[in-house]
Amino acid sequence: MDTTILQIPMKKILREQAMKAAEKAGFSSLQEVVRVFLAQLTDTKMKISFEHPPVKLSPKAARRYDRMSRELDSGKVKPFVAHSVDELMGWLHS
Repeated sequence: MDTTILQIPMKKILREQAMKAAEKAGFSSLQEVVRVFLAQLTDTKMKISFEHPPVKLSPKAARRYDRMSRELDSGKVKPFVAHSVDELMGWLHS
Protein backbone atom coordinates (compact mmCIF):
# COMPACT_ATOMS: atom_id res chain seq x y z
CA MET A 1 0.00 0.00 0.00
CA ASP A 2 1.35 3.43 -0.98
CA THR A 3 0.96 5.73 2.03
CA THR A 4 1.83 9.27 2.99
CA ILE A 5 1.81 11.26 6.24
CA LEU A 6 -0.43 14.23 6.91
CA GLN A 7 0.75 16.54 9.67
CA ILE A 8 -1.75 18.96 11.19
CA PRO A 9 -0.49 21.53 13.68
CA MET A 10 -3.00 22.16 16.49
CA LYS A 11 -3.16 23.14 20.12
CA LYS A 12 -2.79 20.29 22.60
CA ILE A 13 -6.15 21.04 24.20
CA LEU A 14 -7.87 20.71 20.81
CA ARG A 15 -6.18 17.35 20.22
CA GLU A 16 -7.20 16.10 23.67
CA GLN A 17 -10.80 17.21 23.19
CA ALA A 18 -10.93 15.69 19.70
CA MET A 19 -9.50 12.39 20.99
CA LYS A 20 -12.20 12.22 23.67
CA ALA A 21 -14.91 12.99 21.11
CA ALA A 22 -13.51 10.38 18.71
CA GLU A 23 -13.47 7.71 21.42
CA LYS A 24 -17.01 8.65 22.45
CA ALA A 25 -18.10 8.28 18.80
CA GLY A 26 -16.54 4.80 18.64
CA PHE A 27 -13.33 5.57 16.74
CA SER A 28 -10.07 3.98 17.84
CA SER A 29 -7.95 7.06 17.10
CA LEU A 30 -7.90 10.52 15.59
CA GLN A 31 -6.08 9.05 12.61
CA GLU A 32 -9.07 6.81 11.97
CA VAL A 33 -11.43 9.79 12.15
CA VAL A 34 -9.33 11.73 9.64
CA ARG A 35 -9.09 8.74 7.28
CA VAL A 36 -12.87 8.19 7.38
CA PHE A 37 -13.52 11.90 6.91
CA LEU A 38 -11.15 12.14 3.93
CA ALA A 39 -12.55 8.98 2.33
CA GLN A 40 -16.12 10.30 2.60
CA LEU A 41 -15.04 13.74 1.42
CA THR A 42 -13.42 12.35 -1.73
CA ASP A 43 -16.49 10.20 -2.47
CA THR A 44 -18.70 13.29 -1.92
CA LYS A 45 -20.69 11.31 0.65
CA MET A 46 -20.16 13.91 3.32
CA LYS A 47 -22.14 17.09 3.72
CA ILE A 48 -20.11 19.74 5.50
CA SER A 49 -21.77 22.59 7.32
CA PHE A 50 -20.50 25.10 9.80
CA GLU A 51 -23.41 26.11 11.96
CA HIS A 52 -23.64 27.68 15.35
CA PRO A 53 -25.76 25.88 17.90
CA PRO A 54 -29.25 27.33 18.25
CA VAL A 55 -29.57 30.29 20.58
CA LYS A 56 -31.26 29.44 23.87
CA LEU A 57 -33.51 32.29 24.88
CA SER A 58 -33.76 33.42 28.46
CA PRO A 59 -37.13 32.72 30.09
CA LYS A 60 -37.96 36.44 29.87
CA ALA A 61 -37.14 36.61 26.13
CA ALA A 62 -39.06 33.37 25.47
CA ARG A 63 -42.17 34.83 27.14
CA ARG A 64 -41.77 38.02 25.09
CA TYR A 65 -41.52 36.18 21.77
CA ASP A 66 -44.40 33.87 22.71
CA ARG A 67 -46.53 36.94 23.41
CA MET A 68 -45.51 38.49 20.09
CA SER A 69 -46.44 35.28 18.24
CA ARG A 70 -49.84 35.12 19.95
CA GLU A 71 -50.51 38.75 19.00
CA LEU A 72 -49.66 38.03 15.35
CA ASP A 73 -51.70 34.81 15.30
CA SER A 74 -54.74 36.47 16.86
CA GLY A 75 -54.66 39.38 14.41
CA LYS A 76 -54.13 41.92 17.19
CA VAL A 77 -50.98 43.03 15.39
CA LYS A 78 -50.87 43.12 11.60
CA PRO A 79 -47.55 42.23 9.93
CA PHE A 80 -46.10 44.96 7.75
CA VAL A 81 -45.94 44.14 4.04
CA ALA A 82 -43.91 46.45 1.81
CA HIS A 83 -44.75 46.69 -1.87
CA SER A 84 -41.59 48.55 -2.81
CA VAL A 85 -38.12 49.22 -1.50
CA ASP A 86 -39.01 52.85 -0.85
CA GLU A 87 -42.03 51.81 1.19
CA LEU A 88 -39.91 49.41 3.23
CA MET A 89 -37.19 52.00 3.83
CA GLY A 90 -39.79 54.56 4.87
CA TRP A 91 -41.27 52.11 7.38
CA LEU A 92 -37.82 51.22 8.74
CA HIS A 93 -36.90 54.89 9.22
CA SER A 94 -40.22 55.82 10.87
